[in-house]
Amino acid sequence: MVTGGGRGVGRAVAERLGAAGAAVAVAARSRSEIDAAAQAIRDRGGRAVALAADVTDEQSVEALVSTVEDALGPPTLLVNAAGSWRHVGPVADADPRVWWGDVEVNLKGTFLCTRAVLPAMLGRRAGRIVNVASYAATGPRPFATAYAASKAAVLRFSDSLAAEVAGRGVSVFAVTPGFVRTRLVDEIAASEEGRRYLPELAAREDALEPERLGELVLSIASGRLDSLSGAFLHVLDDVDELLRRADEVRAQGLHTLRLRT
Repeated sequence: MVTGGGRGVGRAVAERLGAAGAAVAVAARSRSEIDAAAQAIRDRGGRAVALAADVTDEQSVEALVSTVEDALGPPTLLVNAAGSWRHVGPVADADPRVWWGDVEVNLKGTFLCTRAVLPAMLGRRAGRIVNVASYAATGPRPFATAYAASKAAVLRFSDSLAAEVAGRGVSVFAVTPGFVRTRLVDEIAASEEGRRYLPELAAREDALEPERLGELVLSIASGRLDSLSGAFLHVLDDVDELLRRADEVRAQGLHTLRLRT
């Protein structure tokens, strides 16, 4: 089940999973986008359903998971890729509804979808949860405070949950696609606020392909990275090296959000 699967990195993940043989539930609010994403998977011989849902609404999420279970079976992999980045600018000028809306999608949506699939995963002692975060969570991000704060919260939610379910068959990861020129990023870069407060967005020339995240999530889905549960992974990380150092990664809290003193 991939939320935010209608476009951007969410769609790239959904299509890669479908190409690998997974039955994929593509979820987002935009019906036209998820229909197109699911059809693209089916056109390549895969199995997919498109399901409209609002990840910030508890009843909508519960209905989503129930429909997925009826159509494809209980989710064995959840990818929380639904995200929001609408507030750009000083906190002093922020519209509280817009600012908090980013937090609701990025954090509450991740929580609600996780909460909805987790009991069945724990009951089967099998399941993987992937939360899409960002390096914006790892340092100060002026003029993008809602996005940065909510993604930092996603990191702490992810490693806390991984510790909570350790030894019970469920693995949890936070991942980042790096800098990707999605439609959302381009819209922010072209906006008045983006040009004024985040001019570097338009100037950056180091964009990565969204398909890289699909490959990373596919590795997670295979179970190959289970020993790294709780880690925050970048698409450019050398996962083979991290696997060789898995004991060290766990013992020292590497690839996590930690206070160093």
